[in-house]
Amino acid sequence: MENNKTNSQNGGFIPKHGGYRNLLCFQKAEIIYDATCYFVEHFLQKPDRTIDQMVQAARSGKQNIAEGSMASAMSKQSEMFLTNIAKASLEELLLDYEDFLRTRKLTIWGKDHRLTKRFQEINRTPNATYETYRKALENENPEICANAMLCLIHAVIVLISRLLQQQERDFLQNGGIKERMMQMRVEAKMLAQKTKTTVSPACPKCGSPMILRKAAKGKNAGKEFWGCTGYPECNGVVNI
Repeated sequence: MENNKTNSQNGGFIPKHGGYRNLLCFQKAEIIYDATCYFVEHFLQKPDRTIDQMVQAARSGKQNIAEGSMASAMSKQSEMFLTNIAKASLEELLLDYEDFLRTRKLTIWGKDHRLTKRFQEINRTPNATYETYRKALENENPEICANAMLCLIHAVIVLISRLLQQQERDFLQNGGIKERMMQMRVEAKMLAQKTKTTVSPACPKCGSPMILRKAAKGKNAGKEFWGCTGYPECNGVVNI
């Protein structure tokens, strides 16, 4: 996000927005959605209502990150609200995968499980794509698939939590659109006032044009004043 000064220089109060595809949390949330579609197709039977619930929760995770990013131009409140919905949706999806494992008496890996640690190593791969995780996410063993999803969802929830903290800091520093609009109005008024006061007056003594000068010494040293262009023949001045 740009600060107020940059926005003003660019001639508008609407900051840059979007760019969600560059967010790591969005990239991984998209993988979660694709993997969930695979999971429900291979390990759940229709007409299990859980299928639609899991797919919708996964979709909500990625979609709300994107919508929040786009909404940031007009409302920081909407941005944070939608980002938080993305986080809540993935937490709901997390419970669905835990339910799948628990009700089938399959093991839920702990944080110290060797395969959890292995997945964490894979997750640190730069520019990771679906292919990076495919062996785990499309494993023929549903226990491995579901636990791999738990690991990935946990990681994305952490990323979204950090994004929310960043959005909060940005709001506190730069404000929302109302604050930017007010700042732009103040700057516009200051500029108009400065322009108004820098119109060259006529010398009160001889009528010649005047120019801005700066006092070099005395009690007014450093202060600007209007001085007659006829100086030194005319020493007419106008204080600012």
